[in-house]
Amino acid sequence: MKKRNSDDTVIIKKYANRRLYNTETSSYITLEHLAAMTREGRDFKVVDAKTDADITHNVLTQIIMEEEARGTSMLPVNFLRQLIAMYGDSMQAMVPGYLDASMESFRRNQAQFKSAVEGAFANSPFAEIAKRNLEMFEVATEAFKTGQPMPTGAEASKDDEIAALKAEMTRLRDKIEKLDK
Repeated sequence: MKKRNSDDTVIIKKYANRRLYNTETSSYITLEHLAAMTREGRDFKVVDAKTDADITHNVLTQIIMEEEARGTSMLPVNFLRQLIAMYGDSMQAMVPGYLDASMESFRRNQAQFKSAVEGAFANSPFAEIAKRNLEMFEVATEAFKTGQPMPTGAEASKDDEIAALKAEMTRLRDKIEKLDK
């Protein structure tokens, strides 16, 4: 029996034996599956199978703890200390909204950076180099998000490409200065 709520959110039931049941696929899943669903942008809600209480927050926190324990640490110790210090503080109620807005801004900036790099070299002889560098940036970003190692090999000899990009940037800067005069 497939079960979704009205806004197309997948319902995940967590049983007392700590097993997670995806009502959409009628199968048991792991926290890794939920992490993958999150990365894919799938919306889900985790409920206690017995009480029907929403425990999504606890499960997402557990996923973060497991990711951090695997050595793919993304949260700096100083950040964690500051976050813990905010509990019980008069500003505690504002922190979730601030963190949510900051993360959304980070994602927007990431997308804008990608667009800017694509547009900056669109009609340039270095467009192919920029495209390959952007692809490497995307691989690095994905590796950062997933904790997977970055590919090595032919990409290691990019000094020539970097030098060419620097030369192109200098040429473009000179062009802009001439336009200002």
